[in-house]
Amino acid sequence: MIRKNILITGASSGLGKGMAFEFAKKGRNLALCARRIERLEELKSEINQKYPESQVYIRSLDVNDHDQVFEVFKAFKQDMGNLDRVVVNAGMGKGASVGTGYFYANKQTAVTNFVSAVAQCEAAMEIFREQNAGHLVTISSISAARGFRRAMTVYAATKAALTSLSEGIRIDVRGTPIKVTTLHPGFIRSEINEKVKTVPFIVDTETGCRSMVKAMEREPASAYTPAWPWALVVPILRIAPLSWVAKMS
Repeated sequence: MIRKNILITGASSGLGKGMAFEFAKKGRNLALCARRIERLEELKSEINQKYPESQVYIRSLDVNDHDQVFEVFKAFKQDMGNLDRVVVNAGMGKGASVGTGYFYANKQTAVTNFVSAVAQCEAAMEIFREQNAGHLVTISSISAARGFRRAMTVYAATKAALTSLSEGIRIDVRGTPIKVTTLHPGFIRSEINEKVKTVPFIVDTETGCRSMVKAMEREPASAYTPAWPWALVVPILRIAPLSWVAKMS
């Protein structure tokens, strides 16, 4: 099945922007939202020049404004007639070790990555239930597999929660035309980790986003992206000693 009309949150930079280009290459229509409308305008202009067959709609959205999430998703549906796929991508990675005085940053990450993801899933699923069709895609992380230290402690916890939330939604609509996919990207270079110098198996944004789009087009329940080496690494990570896990973060 070809999902023609695709909504992506957090689309002004990083993985969201990269996925937008990958879908535009395929001639899909895009509903792109993020806080920075000027970046979305630049992205729309670039896509229009390179891939004129792709219709692009943009709206400013702060996913932490939960009422606005519902308003923007409904407005995009009116623009496009229907939404075929919603990619819950907006997120952040601020924070530090718990108990070191950075509660506010850790709280921001917790709210943005999980509570606001719940709002996005709610808004998308309302539309999909009304249509009796659609594909919900949540962007989790390989860090959902274990607890991590330092700046990744709260981040990893939010991604584990998002993975669990997505599975619950998947069970709830099992046997219906509505599909739910959770992607678990490995380390992909983007704005969220641009200051991190050395991480294992990291790939550039284009490679990572191409892998993510390829995976979600198959519409599996869950996928690691890129599949190599993460489909092998994550099962090992789940049972690895803490000393080994510590080297990953």
